[in-house]
Amino acid sequence: MEKFITDERTGLQYELVGDYYLIAGEDEPESRPIGIWGQRHLRYLKQHRKALYSELLTTGKLNDYLADFDEQAEAMFSWLLSSDGGFSFAGSIQEVIKFRK
Repeated sequence: MEKFITDERTGLQYELVGDYYLIAGEDEPESRPIGIWGQRHLRYLKQHRKALYSELLTTGKLNDYLADFDEQAEAMFSWLLSSDGGFSFAGSIQEVIKFRK
């Protein structure tokens, strides 16, 4: 058996490891961390958007997609909780205190 083979259709190179051919290349590309919002979105994709999940997984874009989603969701969450955002808890409490005086 050959040590390396190339798939003509996809252009990927495979390496013989034991009895199986695995994709040859870098050991592990650096991956960005996925936070709580990315993990929740991953669960949503697996349950409700199976085709999109499969496509992202097979093309190798799932981790970057989830990391981007997580960064955007975290930024939006921080903005909502800030004084400039939609939910200003501190401002609401101050308004209630002023109203009761």
